[in-house]
Amino acid sequence: MIYPFHEHTPNIDPSVFIADYTTITGDVTIGPESSIWFNTVIRGDVAPTIIGRKVNIQDLCCLHQSPNRPLVLEDEVTVGHQVTLHSCTVKQGALIGMGSIILDGAEIGEGAFIGAGSLVPPGKKIPPNSLAMGSPAKVVRELNDEDRIDMERIVREYAEKGQYYKSLQE
Repeated sequence: MIYPFHEHTPNIDPSVFIADYTTITGDVTIGPESSIWFNTVIRGDVAPTIIGRKVNIQDLCCLHQSPNRPLVLEDEVTVGHQVTLHSCTVKQGALIGMGSIILDGAEIGEGAFIGAGSLVPPGKKIPPNSLAMGSPAKVVRELNDEDRIDMERIVREYAEKGQYYKSLQE
């Protein structure tokens, strides 16, 4: 379901795939070729949520904010299953592993990888092209070419799957 919240109505590019049982409300912008998967909730009823191009937000995610603290996902970001994002910034090409929680003011650097089940505490900055994991998340190494190729594959495959499923809705 897509709901307005007061004067804000979600602005969703027509190419975006939105799976069944997804809720999007308020000041939310979603860019071209992105995909929002089953049972995800994206609320823009406290501050803006800005989602870029070719972003995939997988099943059972929750995206929200604190007052005056937007949530920003740049282009080609992967958000794994059951992730919670709250008033953080995820830079281009980053991947947030399944079950992770990223909190207010945290910044995930360009091309970074957050391991499954990690907690990135408020205000924590994860450098670009690094693998961070744990609770609280700590950088364990730089990413290698194999990591980057796999992350690019995930973005590409989710964009393709999203367009396939979208064609079934038309």
